[in-house]
Amino acid sequence: MRPKRNSKPLRRSKRAPRPDTRSVKTFRTSATSPSGKVYIYGRHALMEALSAKPSVIRKVFLAPDMKDADLRNLLAKYEIPVATLTGGQGRDLVGKDAVHQGVIATMDPSALLISLDEFLEKIDMRKNPALALLGEVQDPHNVGAIIRSAAAFGLSGVLIPEHNQAQITGTVVKTSAGMAFRLPLVSIGNVNSTIATLKQKGFWVYGLSMEGSVPLGGESFSAPSVFIVGNEGSGIREKTLEACDVTLSIPMHERTESLNAAVSAAVVFYEWSRKHPEAL
Repeated sequence: MRPKRNSKPLRRSKRAPRPDTRSVKTFRTSATSPSGKVYIYGRHALMEALSAKPSVIRKVFLAPDMKDADLRNLLAKYEIPVATLTGGQGRDLVGKDAVHQGVIATMDPSALLISLDEFLEKIDMRKNPALALLGEVQDPHNVGAIIRSAAAFGLSGVLIPEHNQAQITGTVVKTSAGMAFRLPLVSIGNVNSTIATLKQKGFWVYGLSMEGSVPLGGESFSAPSVFIVGNEGSGIREKTLEACDVTLSIPMHERTESLNAAVSAAVVFYEWSRKHPEAL
Protein backbone atom coordinates (compact mmCIF):
# COMPACT_ATOMS: atom_id res chain seq x y z
CA MET A 1 0.00 0.00 0.00
CA ARG A 2 1.33 3.40 -0.98
CA PRO A 3 1.91 6.04 1.70
CA LYS A 4 -0.42 9.00 1.83
CA ARG A 5 0.75 11.99 -0.14
CA ASN A 6 1.53 15.08 1.89
CA SER A 7 0.81 18.11 -0.27
CA LYS A 8 -1.01 21.38 -0.38
CA PRO A 9 -4.64 21.36 -1.54
CA LEU A 10 -5.17 21.05 -5.28
CA ARG A 11 -5.55 24.32 -7.11
CA ARG A 12 -5.18 25.50 -10.67
CA SER A 13 -2.19 27.58 -11.59
CA LYS A 14 -2.91 31.02 -13.01
CA ARG A 15 -0.60 30.30 -15.90
CA ALA A 16 0.72 26.97 -17.04
CA PRO A 17 3.23 26.36 -19.82
CA ARG A 18 1.91 25.19 -23.14
CA PRO A 19 3.70 22.27 -24.74
CA ASP A 20 6.23 22.82 -27.48
CA THR A 21 4.13 22.94 -30.64
CA ARG A 22 6.84 22.62 -33.28
CA SER A 23 6.70 19.69 -35.67
CA VAL A 24 8.18 16.52 -34.26
CA LYS A 25 7.62 14.23 -37.23
CA THR A 26 10.75 15.14 -39.17
CA PHE A 27 13.43 14.57 -36.52
CA ARG A 28 16.15 12.23 -37.78
CA THR A 29 19.47 11.52 -36.17
CA SER A 30 22.48 11.48 -38.45
CA ALA A 31 24.11 9.08 -36.02
CA THR A 32 21.91 6.16 -37.06
CA SER A 33 22.77 4.53 -40.36
CA PRO A 34 20.19 3.05 -42.78
CA SER A 35 21.42 -0.40 -41.71
CA GLY A 36 20.43 0.34 -38.12
CA LYS A 37 23.95 0.81 -36.75
CA VAL A 38 24.20 3.39 -33.98
CA TYR A 39 27.23 5.65 -33.70
CA ILE A 40 28.55 7.80 -30.91
CA TYR A 41 31.08 10.48 -31.67
CA GLY A 42 33.44 12.83 -29.90
CA ARG A 43 36.19 12.01 -27.40
CA HIS A 44 34.14 12.81 -24.28
CA ALA A 45 31.24 10.54 -25.21
CA LEU A 46 33.56 7.64 -26.04
CA MET A 47 35.62 8.08 -22.87
CA GLU A 48 32.42 8.04 -20.79
CA ALA A 49 31.36 4.81 -22.50
CA LEU A 50 34.73 3.17 -21.96
CA SER A 51 34.83 4.25 -18.31
CA ALA A 52 31.27 3.22 -17.45
CA LYS A 53 30.06 0.56 -19.92
CA PRO A 54 32.80 -0.54 -22.33
CA SER A 55 30.73 -3.56 -23.37
CA VAL A 56 28.47 -1.35 -25.50
CA ILE A 57 31.32 -0.36 -27.86
CA ARG A 58 31.81 -2.60 -30.90
CA LYS A 59 34.36 -0.76 -33.08
CA VAL A 60 36.14 2.62 -33.06
CA PHE A 61 37.27 4.80 -35.96
CA LEU A 62 40.07 7.25 -35.16
CA ALA A 63 41.54 9.99 -37.31
CA PRO A 64 45.20 9.36 -38.24
CA ASP A 65 46.33 12.34 -36.16
CA MET A 66 44.45 11.20 -33.02
CA LYS A 67 47.36 10.55 -30.64
CA ASP A 68 45.37 10.47 -27.37
CA ALA A 69 47.28 7.93 -25.27
CA ASP A 70 44.56 7.56 -22.59
CA LEU A 71 41.93 6.78 -25.20
CA ARG A 72 44.08 4.33 -27.11
CA ASN A 73 45.12 2.57 -23.89
CA LEU A 74 41.49 2.02 -22.91
CA LEU A 75 40.67 0.65 -26.35
CA ALA A 76 43.59 -1.77 -26.05
CA LYS A 77 42.59 -2.74 -22.50
CA TYR A 78 39.08 -3.76 -23.60
CA GLU A 79 40.31 -5.25 -26.89
CA ILE A 80 38.04 -3.07 -28.97
CA PRO A 81 38.81 -3.10 -32.72
CA VAL A 82 40.21 0.19 -34.05
CA ALA A 83 40.15 1.38 -37.66
CA THR A 84 41.49 4.52 -39.33
CA LEU A 85 38.94 7.24 -39.99
CA THR A 86 39.62 8.22 -43.58
CA GLY A 87 38.88 11.57 -45.21
CA GLY A 88 35.16 12.06 -45.73
CA GLN A 89 34.25 8.91 -43.83
CA GLY A 90 33.07 10.87 -40.80
CA ARG A 91 30.52 12.69 -42.93
CA ASP A 92 29.29 9.40 -44.36
CA LEU A 93 28.96 7.79 -40.92
CA VAL A 94 27.45 10.52 -38.75
CA GLY A 95 26.56 13.37 -41.11
CA LYS A 96 28.28 16.57 -42.15
CA ASP A 97 27.03 18.58 -39.16
CA ALA A 98 28.28 16.22 -36.44
CA VAL A 99 31.36 17.47 -34.57
CA HIS A 100 33.09 14.13 -34.14
CA GLN A 101 36.63 15.38 -33.31
CA GLY A 102 38.13 12.50 -35.25
CA VAL A 103 36.50 9.93 -32.94
CA ILE A 104 33.55 7.77 -34.02
CA ALA A 105 32.43 4.45 -32.54
CA THR A 106 29.75 1.91 -33.33
CA MET A 107 27.74 0.82 -30.32
CA ASP A 108 25.00 -1.56 -29.29
CA PRO A 109 22.25 0.61 -27.75
CA SER A 110 20.40 -2.43 -26.41
CA ALA A 111 23.33 -3.01 -24.05
CA LEU A 112 22.48 0.29 -22.31
CA LEU A 113 18.91 -0.76 -21.52
CA ILE A 114 17.70 -2.95 -18.69
CA SER A 115 14.26 -4.41 -18.06
CA LEU A 116 11.79 -2.90 -15.62
CA ASP A 117 11.81 -6.05 -13.48
CA GLU A 118 15.60 -5.98 -13.22
CA PHE A 119 15.57 -2.30 -12.33
CA LEU A 120 12.86 -2.60 -9.66
CA GLU A 121 14.65 -5.52 -8.01
CA LYS A 122 17.62 -3.27 -7.25
CA ILE A 123 15.99 0.06 -6.37
CA ASP A 124 15.92 1.08 -2.71
CA MET A 125 12.43 2.41 -1.97
CA ARG A 126 13.50 3.54 1.51
CA LYS A 127 15.42 6.40 -0.12
CA ASN A 128 12.30 7.89 -1.75
CA PRO A 129 13.76 7.65 -5.27
CA ALA A 130 12.49 9.56 -8.29
CA LEU A 131 12.24 8.37 -11.89
CA ALA A 132 11.57 10.03 -15.24
CA LEU A 133 9.19 8.29 -17.64
CA LEU A 134 9.25 9.46 -21.25
CA GLY A 135 5.82 9.61 -22.88
CA GLU A 136 6.44 9.64 -26.64
CA VAL A 137 9.24 12.22 -26.62
CA GLN A 138 10.31 12.36 -30.27
CA ASP A 139 13.33 14.66 -30.41
CA PRO A 140 16.56 12.76 -29.56
CA HIS A 141 18.06 16.04 -28.32
CA ASN A 142 15.25 16.28 -25.75
CA VAL A 143 15.77 12.66 -24.72
CA GLY A 144 19.48 13.25 -24.20
CA ALA A 145 18.90 16.47 -22.29
CA ILE A 146 16.32 14.80 -20.02
CA ILE A 147 18.78 11.99 -19.25
CA ARG A 148 21.45 14.56 -18.43
CA SER A 149 19.13 16.53 -16.13
CA ALA A 150 17.89 13.38 -14.44
CA ALA A 151 21.48 12.44 -13.64
CA ALA A 152 22.35 15.96 -12.50
CA PHE A 153 19.46 16.20 -10.04
CA GLY A 154 19.76 12.75 -8.50
CA LEU A 155 17.00 10.75 -10.17
CA SER A 156 17.45 7.00 -10.10
CA GLY A 157 16.59 6.17 -13.71
CA VAL A 158 14.87 7.07 -16.96
CA LEU A 159 12.13 4.82 -18.33
CA ILE A 160 11.93 4.63 -22.14
CA PRO A 161 8.97 3.03 -23.97
CA GLU A 162 9.72 0.71 -26.87
CA HIS A 163 7.17 2.30 -29.22
CA ASN A 164 6.33 5.83 -30.45
CA GLN A 165 9.38 7.12 -28.66
CA ALA A 166 12.87 8.27 -29.72
CA GLN A 167 15.30 5.53 -28.78
CA ILE A 168 18.97 5.64 -27.75
CA THR A 169 21.03 7.01 -30.63
CA GLY A 170 24.35 8.76 -31.03
CA THR A 171 22.57 12.10 -30.78
CA VAL A 172 20.94 11.07 -27.49
CA VAL A 173 24.29 9.95 -26.06
CA LYS A 174 26.06 13.09 -27.25
CA THR A 175 23.36 15.40 -25.84
CA SER A 176 23.37 13.54 -22.52
CA ALA A 177 27.06 14.46 -22.13
CA GLY A 178 27.80 10.80 -21.50
CA MET A 179 25.18 10.42 -18.76
CA ALA A 180 23.44 7.79 -20.87
CA PHE A 181 26.27 5.53 -19.70
CA ARG A 182 26.00 6.58 -16.04
CA LEU A 183 22.26 6.54 -15.30
CA PRO A 184 20.08 3.42 -15.51
CA LEU A 185 17.99 3.46 -18.69
CA VAL A 186 14.97 1.18 -18.45
CA SER A 187 13.14 -0.29 -21.42
CA ILE A 188 9.38 -0.53 -20.88
CA GLY A 189 6.41 -1.71 -22.93
CA ASN A 190 2.98 -0.19 -22.40
CA VAL A 191 3.19 3.08 -20.46
CA ASN A 192 -0.09 2.66 -18.58
CA SER A 193 0.76 -0.90 -17.54
CA THR A 194 4.13 0.37 -16.31
CA ILE A 195 2.39 3.08 -14.28
CA ALA A 196 0.20 0.43 -12.63
CA THR A 197 3.29 -1.61 -11.75
CA LEU A 198 5.05 1.42 -10.30
CA LYS A 199 2.03 2.33 -8.20
CA GLN A 200 1.95 -1.18 -6.77
CA LYS A 201 5.62 -0.73 -5.90
CA GLY A 202 4.78 2.44 -3.95
CA PHE A 203 5.46 5.27 -6.41
CA TRP A 204 3.34 8.39 -6.81
CA VAL A 205 2.93 9.38 -10.43
CA TYR A 206 3.19 13.00 -11.56
CA GLY A 207 2.29 14.20 -15.04
CA LEU A 208 3.83 17.40 -16.41
CA SER A 209 0.93 19.24 -18.01
CA MET A 210 0.00 22.76 -19.10
CA GLU A 211 -3.32 22.16 -17.34
CA GLY A 212 -1.72 20.74 -14.22
CA SER A 213 -3.84 21.17 -11.11
CA VAL A 214 -0.88 21.64 -8.73
CA PRO A 215 1.67 24.38 -9.43
CA LEU A 216 5.24 23.24 -8.96
CA GLY A 217 6.22 24.23 -5.44
CA GLY A 218 2.91 23.07 -4.02
CA GLU A 219 3.99 19.44 -3.75
CA SER A 220 6.15 17.91 -1.02
CA PHE A 221 7.30 14.81 -2.97
CA SER A 222 7.25 12.87 0.28
CA ALA A 223 6.85 9.49 -1.45
CA PRO A 224 8.84 7.80 -4.24
CA SER A 225 8.05 9.76 -7.39
CA VAL A 226 7.66 9.20 -11.13
CA PHE A 227 7.62 12.21 -13.47
CA ILE A 228 6.01 11.69 -16.87
CA VAL A 229 7.30 13.94 -19.64
CA GLY A 230 4.94 14.01 -22.61
CA ASN A 231 5.27 14.45 -26.34
CA GLU A 232 6.66 17.78 -27.56
CA GLY A 233 3.48 18.64 -29.47
CA SER A 234 0.54 16.80 -27.92
CA GLY A 235 1.77 16.32 -24.36
CA ILE A 236 0.79 13.28 -22.31
CA ARG A 237 -1.84 10.93 -23.73
CA GLU A 238 -5.28 11.32 -22.17
CA LYS A 239 -5.43 7.80 -20.69
CA THR A 240 -1.96 8.22 -19.23
CA LEU A 241 -2.87 11.60 -17.79
CA GLU A 242 -5.90 10.01 -16.10
CA ALA A 243 -3.61 7.43 -14.51
CA CYS A 244 -1.46 10.11 -12.87
CA ASP A 245 -1.94 10.80 -9.17
CA VAL A 246 -1.08 14.48 -9.62
CA THR A 247 -0.67 16.78 -12.62
CA LEU A 248 1.98 19.46 -12.21
CA SER A 249 2.19 22.84 -13.91
CA ILE A 250 5.08 25.28 -13.93
CA PRO A 251 4.08 28.85 -13.05
CA MET A 252 5.59 31.20 -15.62
CA HIS A 253 5.77 34.88 -16.48
CA GLU A 254 2.98 35.85 -18.84
CA ARG A 255 5.40 36.98 -21.55
CA THR A 256 6.43 33.35 -22.13
CA GLU A 257 3.97 30.82 -23.47
CA SER A 258 5.96 27.60 -23.18
CA LEU A 259 9.06 25.67 -22.26
CA ASN A 260 10.15 22.70 -24.29
CA ALA A 261 9.95 19.18 -22.90
CA ALA A 262 13.56 18.95 -21.74
CA VAL A 263 13.57 22.33 -20.00
CA SER A 264 10.26 21.62 -18.26
CA ALA A 265 11.63 18.30 -17.04
CA ALA A 266 14.80 19.95 -15.72
CA VAL A 267 12.78 22.51 -13.74
CA VAL A 268 10.68 19.77 -12.13
CA PHE A 269 13.70 17.56 -11.40
CA TYR A 270 15.42 20.50 -9.72
CA GLU A 271 12.40 21.18 -7.52
CA TRP A 272 12.31 17.52 -6.49
CA SER A 273 16.04 17.55 -5.68
CA ARG A 274 15.65 20.75 -3.66
CA LYS A 275 13.36 18.79 -1.35
CA HIS A 276 15.64 15.75 -1.46
CA PRO A 277 19.18 17.14 -1.03
CA GLU A 278 20.37 13.71 0.06
CA ALA A 279 19.99 12.59 -3.56
CA LEU A 280 22.73 14.94 -4.73
